[in-house]
Amino acid sequence: MTDQEAASTHAARMVAELLPHALGAVLGGSAAQGRSTPTSDLDIGVLVPDSARSGREVLRHEGRLVELFLNSVDDLAEFFQWDRARRRATVVFLYARGATLTDPHGHVARARRMAEEIIKLGPPPLTTEQWRHGRYVLTCYFDDLVDSSSSNRHEQLAVADHALREAAELLTARQDSWTGIGKWLPRRLVEADPELGTKLLDGHQAVAERADPTQLVSAVDELLRSIGGPLREGYSHRWQSSATGRS
Repeated sequence: MTDQEAASTHAARMVAELLPHALGAVLGGSAAQGRSTPTSDLDIGVLVPDSARSGREVLRHEGRLVELFLNSVDDLAEFFQWDRARRRATVVFLYARGATLTDPHGHVARARRMAEEIIKLGPPPLTTEQWRHGRYVLTCYFDDLVDSSSSNRHEQLAVADHALREAAELLTARQDSWTGIGKWLPRRLVEADPELGTKLLDGHQAVAERADPTQLVSAVDELLRSIGGPLREGYSHRWQSSATGRS
């Protein structure tokens, strides 16, 4: 039995034991793609009959960490739209690229078709204000990176990390591609633009390994020039009152 088959068997067994009323389930993440390690968790999307159960739960089953993404059938379409709006579509990809564990009523098959349609549609474009804000923030990190010194590695590494993250958001948006966080950031970055994405990643690595920001500065500068250039003076943002405070 392959690691992928073993993971699927374990996930199906867990769903049957702990979620006997589930209307369907799908295994996603690295386990479904055969790329898991002995310490990888199991990412499982589960369709439940009651929307009150919808949410995210983490547990351990037979010694293995399991992360459950619980959604009711009735709320799934709305949740997928919320997931798309984040431009990462984490759960959407789980259903579209995952492996079906159980689907007695055909709900998972319908969810997978819906997820595939959303992936083809792509993430929503950034608004004009989001572009301006992104350019301004990345310009700030760019300036800090230019001024960074290897004598203060903590600051230099922190700036490089933020510069890469902001650059990833803007580069994927420029390419109308999905973004990601954690280990998915470099994957999505290279998928969106193999050439510039690799330059950004190599530049970040050079800061980490050699305290040399030159490559990352060059890559960020190239990105900024492709989306309207650095934005400093002239940028403005107005606070907006809300029920939870100011944003």
